[in-house]
Amino acid sequence: MKKMALTLTMIGFGFLANDALAQESPWLVRARAVNLEPINHSDPIGGVGPSDTLHVNDKTIPDVDISYFFTPNWATELVLTYPQKQEVSLNGQNIGSFKHLPPTLTLQYHFLPQGQFSPYLGGGLNYTRISDVDLLNGAATLDNHSWGLALQAGVDYRLNKNWSLNFDVKKLQIRSNVYAGGQQISEVRIDPWLLGAGVGYRF
Repeated sequence: MKKMALTLTMIGFGFLANDALAQESPWLVRARAVNLEPINHSDPIGGVGPSDTLHVNDKTIPDVDISYFFTPNWATELVLTYPQKQEVSLNGQNIGSFKHLPPTLTLQYHFLPQGQFSPYLGGGLNYTRISDVDLLNGAATLDNHSWGLALQAGVDYRLNKNWSLNFDVKKLQIRSNVYAGGQQISEVRIDPWLLGAGVGYRF
């Protein structure tokens, strides 16, 4: 009789656990403040010398990401923001600006939670739309888009059933040729690090 009661109790806990998992929404939305730090590895303008390279400024930007969990471990994340304006300098002198819109899609593996911490790794694809280019008073321009890889690592710190804190680092591949007079004069390799912190809500 005791064995039967124990067995029924264990089955009951199993159903409760499965029911709780089923009730947890697969959708997670986060909002972050992100520090964008370009590595600025660009070819010299016209091959003149190593000092004649373009520099794109650091800046802090907002982003929103939407994650969907296929399983407790596997999820996909779409990162969105609005077009960001970047200043461009050459040998310390501002030569203009451009805007970029860099949506990024990653596939993530979430490790089993360690207490309130849930770390994850991700990899995927970045597409950057480049617009409103104004360099050297219109004498130079850029490609209008860039495709590249994206790598990611982060951790969620769960505050309660719905809310969490998030810390995230990404490495994106963003590159563009630079043209003047119909000729390519350089290649700008922004390839930024993105260091982000924010909050998440699990529906």
